[in-house]
Amino acid sequence: MKKPIIYIDMDGVLVDFTSALTKVPPEMLEKFAGEYDNIPGVFALMDPMPGALEAVDKLKEKYDLYILSSSPWENPTALGDKLAWVKKYFGGDGQENIFFRKVIFSSVKHLSRGDILIDDRTANGAGDFSGRLIQFGSDEFPDWQAILRELL
Repeated sequence: MKKPIIYIDMDGVLVDFTSALTKVPPEMLEKFAGEYDNIPGVFALMDPMPGALEAVDKLKEKYDLYILSSSPWENPTALGDKLAWVKKYFGGDGQENIFFRKVIFSSVKHLSRGDILIDDRTANGAGDFSGRLIQFGSDEFPDWQAILRELL
């Protein structure tokens, strides 16, 4: 039987974006004020969101999981850093990584076909996704535990 497809956003969903800001030199924070996603190397410094790694481990049994994340156009290290983050937290370079060849970088998320998109925003086409949008961090789904209760 074919498993339903779930796309999971990175920033603010799998990845705790703000966790990196404590690891960035103050002068870089000043230089990129208000545009922290353009700081070179910032995406390599982020911690996983609380409960995210455990949730993926549970969801993979019932769902076909993909990462669907946009990447800032002006940050030359963002794509590589995001992919390195996935390898670091989900196991290596090869097929033992649950997201091996299942990472999609796109700013037009509504073009991806699937059943569910877990995203913290409606930007980059997430609000027009043809399947079900589960908005992470909303009142209904404030954390990974709420999402697991809904999907399992």
